[in-house]
Amino acid sequence: MPIRVCVFDAYGTLFDVAAAARAAAQEPGAEGWAPRWPALSAHWRRKQLEYTWLRAVAGAHVDFWQVTQDALDWALEAEGLDDPALRQRLLDLYHQLAAFPEVARVLAALKAQGLQLAILSNGAPEMLDAAVHSAGIAPVLDAVLSVEDVGVFKPHASVYAMVGTRFGVQPSEVAFLSSNGWDACAAAAFGFHTIWVNRERAPMDRLHGQPAHVLADLAALPALLAQG
Repeated sequence: MPIRVCVFDAYGTLFDVAAAARAAAQEPGAEGWAPRWPALSAHWRRKQLEYTWLRAVAGAHVDFWQVTQDALDWALEAEGLDDPALRQRLLDLYHQLAAFPEVARVLAALKAQGLQLAILSNGAPEMLDAAVHSAGIAPVLDAVLSVEDVGVFKPHASVYAMVGTRFGVQPSEVAFLSSNGWDACAAAAFGFHTIWVNRERAPMDRLHGQPAHVLADLAALPALLAQG
């Protein structure tokens, strides 16, 4: 079946998750901790993902904003940073994450090709709404789907099933894009035509599905999908 819907993971795929710590480190007064921003950002992202998996397995769901705060608290402690003002600034900046440079151009091209476009994310609805509007991409999106509608994080199959429910399509009619290898693999096992956006040049995860394609970023996506 031809691809009818193009679905994107949000954080790390469309939005740069390192942008909050990077921006905070460039602000006046940050000189004392600024050299550690890459480590802080990496800790924050790693714990954010780990907590989603652990909560999904344990059946102990909270929304992604709580997970994001918990992960940041761990990361700040790991880096020896006890600074409530910095914590708040980082959380504020997380609501305004920059989109990667090619995102707006690629989404416009896909829309011109007649595809429906959506986000499918662990993010809480208010987080996603803030990020989408901050990046200026809301007008081209047909849906922004949050796991809060099913109460469990990816890679639970019920999350991927939300796409078919919303758009009335079969999994094979969906192109799914994620920068997370584990997400791309799980979505492929669900039946999506999956493309891994391997921004970090990481090895392929050894899981129960494999993506159909691997891209370094989203720039080549319109041409790839135009091939059918």
